[in-house]
Amino acid sequence: MKNIKILVMGLPGSGKTTLSKKLVELIDAEWINADVVRREANDWDFSLEGRIRQAMRIKKISDNVIKKGKHCVTDFICPTKKTREQFKADYIIWMNTISKGRFEDTNKMFENPSKDEVNFIVTEKNTDKYKSEIIKRIDEYLLKI
Repeated sequence: MKNIKILVMGLPGSGKTTLSKKLVELIDAEWINADVVRREANDWDFSLEGRIRQAMRIKKISDNVIKKGKHCVTDFICPTKKTREQFKADYIIWMNTISKGRFEDTNKMFENPSKDEVNFIVTEKNTDKYKSEIIKRIDEYLLKI
């Protein structure tokens, strides 16, 4: 079976980390959290260039997890179509649970993905409601590849 890179994306406060922690346990994956990666890199540049650099940094870490033979769940804002394209996730879950996050610059930059760009959309913060459906859809995805 192929290992996949799952992106859990959305605005700050949308529930990305909460869902990712649960998902990692359910599919025995390694978890990459954007806040941890930024802290370790000591890179607090939130300009578009800084966000692209962060996406590429997280991509590299996630790709290394896949090379080690594990599924990878990565949660970060991934605010633009460009950052999502550069990250190259196999499976994207959009946490569409809030219309505005706590950072105005992020709200202005964030581009809602189209339904064609994502594999699953979460619309309520009660992530327990979605766990079984997400796992079912990931299993179906894995059977196709």
